[in-house]
Amino acid sequence: MDEKKENKLITSRDKDFAKWYTDIVRVARLADYSSVKGCIVIEPNGYAIWEKMQAILDKEFKKLGHVNCQMPLLIPENLLKKETDLVEGFAPEVAWVTKGGEKNLEENLCIRPTSETLFCDYYKTHIKSHRDLPKLYNQWCNVLRWEKETRPFLRSREFLWQEGHTIHKTEEEAKQETDKMMEVYHWFHNEVLAIPSIRGRKTEKEKFAGAEYTLTNEALMYNGVALQSGTSHYFGQKFSKAYDVKFTNKDNKDEYAYQTSWGTTTRMIGALIMVHSDDYGLVLPPRIAPKQVAIIPIGNGEEVDNKTKEIEDALIKAEISTYIDNSDKSPGFKFADTEVNGIPLRIEVGKRDLQDKKITIARRDTREKIVVESNCDIASVVEKLLEIMQNDMYNKALKRRDELTFTAHNLDEVEKILSTQPGFIKAMWCGKLSCEEKMKEIRGCKSRCIIEEEHIDGKCVVCGEKAKELVIWGLQY
Repeated sequence: MDEKKENKLITSRDKDFAKWYTDIVRVARLADYSSVKGCIVIEPNGYAIWEKMQAILDKEFKKLGHVNCQMPLLIPENLLKKETDLVEGFAPEVAWVTKGGEKNLEENLCIRPTSETLFCDYYKTHIKSHRDLPKLYNQWCNVLRWEKETRPFLRSREFLWQEGHTIHKTEEEAKQETDKMMEVYHWFHNEVLAIPSIRGRKTEKEKFAGAEYTLTNEALMYNGVALQSGTSHYFGQKFSKAYDVKFTNKDNKDEYAYQTSWGTTTRMIGALIMVHSDDYGLVLPPRIAPKQVAIIPIGNGEEVDNKTKEIEDALIKAEISTYIDNSDKSPGFKFADTEVNGIPLRIEVGKRDLQDKKITIARRDTREKIVVESNCDIASVVEKLLEIMQNDMYNKALKRRDELTFTAHNLDEVEKILSTQPGFIKAMWCGKLSCEEKMKEIRGCKSRCIIEEEHIDGKCVVCGEKAKELVIWGLQY
């Protein structure tokens, strides 16, 4: 297929970023719109990425002692209302089931927007003594939130996620859990997704409803808009008191337990698209790509067939996810297909090249072609290239993020930055809600997180009074 014709399927990233994003989702066959308003069909290509995310994160969770479970999809109204902050925080997004068949229900049931209430109800009957603690639970599930504006992966009414819910006998242990899980998300984004992220604490206004505090992992997309990329919440005894979750401590006295929750979602697929992809299609870091290498035979013949099979066997033996495209499509079409679907490496095996004892390897990230000897240790060559790609993609994304990270000392500077090129804005804050809300008047700019770095000055960016915190601000998805 002619490369220029293929590119016409994708709007230029720099011309219309929103249209470019939806074009990538469509042409890479990651997701499609459904007849259920606000909900998407996650197609096999998209789900394969989610499966790999699940596998890697699940392994990390289990290393830390967590086990998986499954809670009901429906929550009784009386249970949800026991924690008032949670009710107020999620009320606009809750969907209700009011009928069963033809009969009205005796009590309305909400479709879970999150599962704190269900875990608390379970813990109440299963925790009696300090010997029952901690319980380190996680579930992989779907949730429903009645979002007004939706976009595939980034914000849909139904989405997939994991939500960890742990319960502990001490404040210190619960806070350590909160920190530890934020470290996992930060590691996953930086080391696996090749997305540089910033850890910090949410302001009181932006923290999770019902939490004592929320830690967040914030990433910056190519267009300078922020994406919340995993959160970890410390609840203290707030939920335990609301749901009467007690245990008998070592002094044989009743005490309320300490809780946490933490989660991340399929919006990470959206982040992969918006940080790494280009006008030719999806670009995936090798560590998260479900298929890492595509082998493309050019022409027919025993020599080509034998070589492609030899390469495939060597790569599979080295545990590199590989496939041969033996379809009856033209080589050009196959090249375009691997490119639009973000396969990290493409190996081209042609009769003429084999006669010259050469094969060609194409990198998806740079679109560079590398010619190697046909009798080389292909597994070693590919392993090195995949590692180079992973590092190069991270460094490219880091350079972009740093270029789009600014400092501001007053509102005029904030407004100038956001009207020119959005990005992360480092600015001081006095801690007052009124100043945080004043920032939002500038194109919806929000606090992303409070960070522990050297203060850039001593004055609040809004009111000019004495500052307390250094905050990352920005536009958000």
